[in-house]
Amino acid sequence: MDGVTTIVFLHAHPDDESSGTSGSMARAAKEGHRVVVVYGTNGDHGEVPDDLAPGETLVDRRHTEAEASARVTGTQRVEWLGYVDSGMTGWEQNDAPGSFHRADVDEAARRLVAVLDDEDADVLVGYDWHGGYGHPDHVKVHHVAHRAAELAARRPRMLEVTMNRDRMRIWADAMKAAGEEAFDPDGPMDDGNPMGTPEAEIHWQVDVSEFIEQRRASMQAHASQVTDIGMFMAMPREMFDAAFGAEFYIEPGRPAGMVEGWFLDG
Repeated sequence: MDGVTTIVFLHAHPDDESSGTSGSMARAAKEGHRVVVVYGTNGDHGEVPDDLAPGETLVDRRHTEAEASARVTGTQRVEWLGYVDSGMTGWEQNDAPGSFHRADVDEAARRLVAVLDDEDADVLVGYDWHGGYGHPDHVKVHHVAHRAAELAARRPRMLEVTMNRDRMRIWADAMKAAGEEAFDPDGPMDDGNPMGTPEAEIHWQVDVSEFIEQRRASMQAHASQVTDIGMFMAMPREMFDAAFGAEFYIEPGRPAGMVEGWFLDG
């Protein structure tokens, strides 16, 4: 795509962008494109850090961390749809008042459309059909993003970030061979399905190895989420760089076949 492109990334929770799309965000920003991130929820049910200041809530902290991550990636606007974190599959929070999981798809989509139309967005990035691993809020992102694209005054190009299941299988085998603990990407995730998407169903492999330091810093910005961020930071550096040096996207309607390239070229 020629000229300046405005890309809106819809994520379920603050910190999802760091492990999912922070490399593409940093790459787009460096090239002079406008990068916007929208969070479906405030991350209300994340880990509560021990160092909250008097009067500071977890939501306050997660908003602050999201802004810090945006500065790292060059993201120029951070917005919130304002829904409550739904928790993992089967939690009672799934059906709590105001949860993203319970939200009417059209209502949530209209909140996102307000940003898309204000930005006259060219590209909208959501999640694959099961949000990578079946988290209710991630699945909701998929449906809300697609509906918002339909309702926008100018329909944006749609992309879905995903994880390459075939590549993850290779990493898991390598970790096991090195004596490291590894999960099985083919095993049942939060919704009972395997993680991510088979490579045969992916359209774009984006090289973000040049932005690996920004990816680490984006993750570190979300320091309150000790379990996930600590796990990533504990990875041997060579393994971290290999795992996070590429990002993967599905482009609905595009002919089959994965291209190693940049979806904003051409």
